This record gives sequence, C-alpha cells and structure tokens, in this order.
Amino acid sequence: MSNSSRTFVLASRGSQLAQIQTNLAMDNMKSLFASSKADAIPKFTTSFMSTAGDKNQSQALYLLGGKALWTKELEVALIEREVDMLVHSFKDVPTVLPEGCIIAGIMEREDPVDSLVVKKGSPWKTLDDLPNGSIVGTSSVRRVAQLKRKYPELVFQDVRGNLNTRMAKLDAPDGPYAAIVLAKAGMVRLGMGDRLTSDLAPPLLYHAVSQGALAIEIRSNDEESLKICQQITHRETALCCLAERACLRKLEGGCSVPVGIGSSLDGNVLTITGCVTALDGSKHVEHTITETVASEEQAEVVGTKLAITLIETGAKEILDDITVDREMKIKLAQEKDEKIAT
Repeated sequence: MSNSSRTFVLASRGSQLAQIQTNLAMDNMKSLFASSKADAIPKFTTSFMSTAGDKNQSQALYLLGGKALWTKELEVALIEREVDMLVHSFKDVPTVLPEGCIIAGIMEREDPVDSLVVKKGSPWKTLDDLPNGSIVGTSSVRRVAQLKRKYPELVFQDVRGNLNTRMAKLDAPDGPYAAIVLAKAGMVRLGMGDRLTSDLAPPLLYHAVSQGALAIEIRSNDEESLKICQQITHRETALCCLAERACLRKLEGGCSVPVGIGSSLDGNVLTITGCVTALDGSKHVEHTITETVASEEQAEVVGTKLAITLIETGAKEILDDITVDREMKIKLAQEKDEKIAT
C-alpha cells in the first residue's frame, strides 16, 4: 500500500448521485490509511464536471450513441493527468476503454434490480395496478423491450435527466407519467429508497450490465493508484460484473441495446443469465450458464461463452434489426433538423 504524500484527485460527473458515489469511494480509500502511523500518507480530493450525456437532455439515449457520452470528457482529463481516478456507475462505462486506461477498482454492489416509482399520491404500487394506457417513463430500451412482453397495454415514454430531474417530472401535477422505472441502487444511494414501490426483478426484468456497482478507472501506468484501488475491490462484485461486461462486449452492445443480465457468485460458482429482446418485445432470447471460476479472466471467459450462445440462438437477428431501426430513426431525426434549419 502506498505511503506517499501524494494527493489523488477523484473525478466524476457533477450530478448529486455522482458526487455521493465519488465521496463514497474516497471515504473507502481514506479508511485504508486511518490507522497508519507513517509520516507520509496519501491525501484525496474530488473534482466534478459535466459530460455530453449530461448536456444533451432532449434526445433519446437510443439515438445518441454509446456509453462514452458519460465518460469521454472525464477520460480526457485522466489521460492529460488533470485527475488521477474516475469514479463511475459501472453500467455507464463502455466495455472497451481508451488506450492507457484500465478499470482498477470495483466496489461492492448495491442491489442491481430495477424498481418502480409511482407518481406521488397515487394508489398504485406495481405495474399490474396501473390502468391500461398509463404512461411509464424510462430512457432504457432494455427496460421497454422486456416489459412490453408482459405489459403491452402500458405506454412506455422516454424520460431524460438525472434522478432528481426524473423524479420532478414524475411528480409534476400536469406531467404525463403515472410511474417511472429506475435503478434501485441510485435511489438508495440518494436516500430516496422510500419512494420505491416495487422491485422489477428477473425473470420479468433483467437489469443492465454492471448495474449497482461502482468502478474506478485510472491510467494503466499509475502503480500507486492501482494498489489503492485493488484494496477496495470487492471480489464477488468484480467477478460478476466482469463476466457481465464480457458478455456485452461480445454482443457489441451500448447503453441503448436491450441486453439484460443477472449473475451471482456462490463461493467460486458463477451463475449468469443473459437475454436480448426485440424492441417491441416480440422476440426474446435467454440463456443461463453456471461454471466454476477462480479469476477475473475465467469470469470473462464465461461471459463471452454466454454471449456466443445467445448469438447462436437468435440474438444476432434481433441486434441486426435494432441496428437497422436505429439508423433509420437517426436519419429521420437528421432530416427533421435540416428542415427546421432551412
């Protein structure tokens, strides 16, 4: 463990949730040195910035591109040595990082399940309670695709913004939303867990890859940061999340691809389920693998194997259709913008 007097700058997005998560990571790092009697111990500070994903709150995520929307500006600052560590919601991190960057730490996961939040004062608790035609807000095509399979009578509508913004849109008296679907982990970390009315757990809804976990990204040649991050890494979370990310990497999915996942580790026995669902819920491919793993590399092999099985049993056709759909919608949006400009 480092005994230097270096000051490490932890950076993240500027939202309230991102700041809470960054401070959580910093507190974990500080605790490593709480009982140290060394003359020189590291110091930690924070830095927050806005990313492209934060700035563009109007377009649907499905049309905006991959997860780099949430990380690119941060990674530029990291590479240029303006900051030393990036604290991410792991689900927002692309499965392929820029050259010279690595994930060095993975903190213990909160419950990764998605949950329902209903408009304040409403009598409903679950999706089954909602009247036909009710509008449910979510920016995730993964959630919409899976939920349409059981709830074709509900209307799913895009809702953007950080958690506080989405909650305000939900509770607005003249707002259209009867309920919204959110990641439980973020609501719990924000201290708003009391607003969650029901969990949407598998097999109804498989969560996003790495949802609920925090990851620390560093420069690959920063040995001091690496040693600190390794000390706060949670083994079970790391093995599960790396298997999930390997599956998504093989499927070549971004944040707008309807890939759902679920995993657990019992000792060295990893069980992972993955699914790919058509945007309208009409097609669904799902598979589960259980294997013994003893390392992060072995966990990634299992995740890759799961993806190959999904591809061979129908996922490729679904993903190809989604690519065509997205390209068509992007083209229509561009044509609309051009007409407005002229």
